[in-house]
Amino acid sequence: MADLNVGLIGCGNISAAYLRLAPMFNGYKITTVADIDASAAEARAKEFGVGADTVEGLLANADIDLVVNLTIPAVHAEVSKSILNAGKHVYSEKPFVLSLEEGRELAALAAEKGLRVGSAPDTFMGGAHQFVRNLIDAGTVGEITSGTAMVQSFGMEHWHPNPDFFYQPGAGPVLDIGPYYISNLVQLIGPVKRVTGFAKSARTTRTIACGPRNGEEIPVGTPTTLHAVLEFQSGAVITLIASWDVYAHGHSKMELYGSEGTVFVPDPNFFGGDVRVTARDQARDLTQWTHPFSVPNDAEQANYRGAGLADMARALAEGGAHRCSLEFALHVVEVMTAILQAGDTGQVIDLTTRCDRPEPIGPDAAEQLLA
Repeated sequence: MADLNVGLIGCGNISAAYLRLAPMFNGYKITTVADIDASAAEARAKEFGVGADTVEGLLANADIDLVVNLTIPAVHAEVSKSILNAGKHVYSEKPFVLSLEEGRELAALAAEKGLRVGSAPDTFMGGAHQFVRNLIDAGTVGEITSGTAMVQSFGMEHWHPNPDFFYQPGAGPVLDIGPYYISNLVQLIGPVKRVTGFAKSARTTRTIACGPRNGEEIPVGTPTTLHAVLEFQSGAVITLIASWDVYAHGHSKMELYGSEGTVFVPDPNFFGGDVRVTARDQARDLTQWTHPFSVPNDAEQANYRGAGLADMARALAEGGAHRCSLEFALHVVEVMTAILQAGDTGQVIDLTTRCDRPEPIGPDAAEQLLA
């Protein structure tokens, strides 16, 4: 199939990963980058040997089929609308919208234009998480009845030189890191039925600990610790803790408890990792899956950012669904915003969206996405 010509809007930190890893995949090539800061676009273009343009120029470029939206979350919906209105498919970084209303508006516009919307994260397509999917679907640990998901650290200001937006509405640990965890839960055990939870912040300001602003205090405008309970349509009940107020803890990233055993799931923020399983209360030997998206390719990490974009390109060429679909991403957004609402009100929130679990992607299907 012919490669899609892809443009990229937003030349911040994450753009380097997309540009660096794009040559690994079939189905698309990034030809042009743009940013409201022309110097940022020019620097990225020079670094990776692609073209630079204004945002308006990129959207008017008839040769570009799809645009990757790497702007800040607060303007994801606005920028994605402009991409759709320019007659181009859009693939957005997470979360692709910040509210159910924005997502439904984008869905209606995409349907009207006959265009597709895709959204990160695509880490659930990683070999480790697809191995867990294979084990669950095969009934290896029986029916998943409950579990835990824990994403806890002491925040972003220790490594990010400009962490302000992480601590404002539209971010926080649930909307920033939660997409990885909730997307993986939904692809493993299905859609969520209802949620409840509690929220707080340990402090009202944070102190930047790196870069040129080292020592500067920034305000906190969104909860930084959230404890949630998710009831799934399947009946499974999962406890999710998302916090940037924790210096140290001893919890696994994700554990799923089945009627016949437990599966220990590696960090959903990454594509690879070791999977452990028990047969009831006894450790069970596993032959780890040989999967293309488990192979370390970025120092010691398996990093296949762009797999979801390659899968979307495949679906556009061949027909059928793409795994990082609007419907899937919108359900995850509703779960996250419902957690925030529950944390604010103490209510149990019934969800209104549904989605199918994305199709699993085994080793052969993954290999076809690679160049």
